[in-house]
Amino acid sequence: MKNTPKTAALPFEVHAQGDLPLGMPAERFLRDYWHKRPLLIRGAFPDFQTPLMPEDLAGLACEEGALARIVSHDRNRDGWELRTGPFQEEDFPGMPDHDWTLLVQDVDKWDPDVAALLEAFRFLPRWRLDDVMISFAATGGSVGAHVDHYDVFLLQGLGHRRWQIDASVAMGRPAPDLAFRDDVAIKLLRIFEPTHDWVLGPGDMLYLPPLVPHHGVAQDPCLTFSVGMRAPSASELMGDWLDEVLVDADEAVRYHDEDLAVPADPNEIDVAAMNRVVEALNAIRMNDPDRLGDWFGRFITTYRAAGEVMPGARPRPRIELEWDLDHGAALQRHPWSRMAWRHRHAGQGATLFCSGRSLELPLADARRLADAACLDGAAWAALSTAGRDAAYALYEAGHYALQADDPDADNGE
Repeated sequence: MKNTPKTAALPFEVHAQGDLPLGMPAERFLRDYWHKRPLLIRGAFPDFQTPLMPEDLAGLACEEGALARIVSHDRNRDGWELRTGPFQEEDFPGMPDHDWTLLVQDVDKWDPDVAALLEAFRFLPRWRLDDVMISFAATGGSVGAHVDHYDVFLLQGLGHRRWQIDASVAMGRPAPDLAFRDDVAIKLLRIFEPTHDWVLGPGDMLYLPPLVPHHGVAQDPCLTFSVGMRAPSASELMGDWLDEVLVDADEAVRYHDEDLAVPADPNEIDVAAMNRVVEALNAIRMNDPDRLGDWFGRFITTYRAAGEVMPGARPRPRIELEWDLDHGAALQRHPWSRMAWRHRHAGQGATLFCSGRSLELPLADARRLADAACLDGAAWAALSTAGRDAAYALYEAGHYALQADDPDADNGE
């Protein structure tokens, strides 16, 4: 985005207000800042109380399947060490009291209180939100100056962290050098010249668009919650899209040259030949809006998934499940299950996407199922017959677990 005098005058720091946690209406944030300009929001989460403590994060980092890393910094030689988990409980008591950071991704998939933080980001498409990564840093702990290729919100949860950023582009200055150091195993910037320097306390939040250089250093033992976005690269989109279109590609559609003329040089690949190549490629492109939308819905609900949802061992028969729901039970969505929906290009219906699966439903059902992490008896009854059919099929596939007071009721896990 070209920086104009108007955007150059926008503040880089605001204070949240009671009914404006972004310090401004969400529409203004999206217009002026989203994907364009960094913003520090003081008091975005007022009186914030961290839903988990450092020892909880360390315990999670020891779980099989958890995506955990430890980054250590040797100040004397400016050396960096990266270790990947899962870790052992005995790894942590011997850690120094300075200059290291533990990072655990997808914590929202493990802890419902952390997942609840995502409700504060409903001004963004839910399918764009990726995960909540939490880092614990000992005093001086850091992961170095770097850039991310996606939008991120950095919420301070415990302690204090100093953030330095380079907002040169947003200030109308030349873009910074984004070359990486070649002497370390992690992608750290070779040159970092900050334009802003802040210390964040609990409840403060820093928003960063893609490719804004930043460097965070713990001023005391601290927790930082990082809400990251899903931002697949063009190559990832292209690769998956090609897999889709090639499945049903007609072998009869080929390069053809019925307009061939005698070539000036039989060894030349001329412009006319390349035009025919483009025509052959265009013949297999996806022109059906519904097919294109269905592909993207399946793709984005599986992109960078935390894990694979598996069917439960013994799902309840539907008649028993519905009896359970009528008597106080509920269906809890699997934390790894991702849902989104889209209007059909033609007609009144919608398509619900769930972790790569697509289901055609009435619009009201698709909206309800995508939005509800839990289905109780009332929510089940509000669905149409087609909606209940879809919900039961997803339950059988493991995307819901039955939560019931009856100890004899099988929850399908």
